[in-house]
Amino acid sequence: MAIDPGDFLAVDDQLDADVRAVRDTVRSYAAAELAPHVSEWYETGGLPIEAAKGLAKLGLFGMHLTGYGCAGLSATAYGVACRELEAVDSGLRSFVSAHGSLAMTAVHRWGTEEQRTKWLPGMASGELIGCFGLTEAEAGSDPGSMRTTAVRDGDDWVINGTKMWITNGTFADLAVVWAKAADPEGPDGPEGGRIRGFLVPTDTPGFTAAKIERKLSLRASVTAELSLDEVRVPADAVLPGARGLSGPLTCLNEARFGILWGAVGAARSCYLEALRHCSARTQFGRQLASFQLVQAKLAEMVVAVNSAALNALHLGRLKDAGEIEPEQISFGKLANVRAAAEVARTARSLLGGAGITLDHTVMRHMNNLETVMTYEGTEEMHLLSIARSVTGISAFR
Repeated sequence: MAIDPGDFLAVDDQLDADVRAVRDTVRSYAAAELAPHVSEWYETGGLPIEAAKGLAKLGLFGMHLTGYGCAGLSATAYGVACRELEAVDSGLRSFVSAHGSLAMTAVHRWGTEEQRTKWLPGMASGELIGCFGLTEAEAGSDPGSMRTTAVRDGDDWVINGTKMWITNGTFADLAVVWAKAADPEGPDGPEGGRIRGFLVPTDTPGFTAAKIERKLSLRASVTAELSLDEVRVPADAVLPGARGLSGPLTCLNEARFGILWGAVGAARSCYLEALRHCSARTQFGRQLASFQLVQAKLAEMVVAVNSAALNALHLGRLKDAGEIEPEQISFGKLANVRAAAEVARTARSLLGGAGITLDHTVMRHMNNLETVMTYEGTEEMHLLSIARSVTGISAFR
């Protein structure tokens, strides 16, 4: 049987039939409805809310969660969906990830039954969009140093602070905001300091979201700065199950899992475009693909893409078996994004001058991956997480 250049190691042959069905559905939709417009969205700097809500029709929002209108599919199925979205653009996967893996997971994992019933069905259907407010301008890799506060005032909480680099922030209906909580009558006393999660409707007085402009990466995605000025929410806005950093970090692990799959899609797209270009373009009377140096680069890309695909599949199986550890997700995110970035750079070089235009995908992917390397944990943080796991020594503090 002939080898498929797009799946050299036949990785997808290892997928269950239902996962392959998810792959085919998302791939077809992305090719027909998203790919023809994504370069325009990238150039203008944003994702239309209409396009974002169209993803809900595929059942992608919270698809790995159970109940409340969510599909309840496997982690591997979710990963494959992320791969096919990011094969078009990282911003598309980022939208689904921020909404489903961050905001919806926070409600599903840490919320009350009343909170789940109130919010999740609308979020699963796309009628309500969520964002996840953790990162601050001065608290990125060290979220424990955040300055946003929530102070108990009678039966309410009053939140003050600013969040930065928040995906979906300007068109979200619900913001999951993490803050250092102080309850004068609570067990921590008036000083407080324990990080808690709050469900904040974005039409609450004092809440504003401003789009971050002049981005050079992840442009087909809406990124915002959230400001909370004396935002008052009731007691039942608190996520009761989340106390401390374990709350938001659990959600981040879900998002990182989607990223390690998504990076495979970006890498695959760049490699395949380079392969098509080098097979069609003639220089010195020969196909570019016939030159040894070009063939070496193509072969290196094949190895990188398929190694990343195997990495993602193995981690998907571990997650479906309930046996995955956060450090293993760090391994996958670090290795796959690093590999995808190198594939994108190599593909860009093979396309020559044409590779820098939006008529091709590779430089858009290359720029996006610069952001993907940083968000949901920088390379340095994932390296230190892996090293802590094997040495037993933490270098963070």
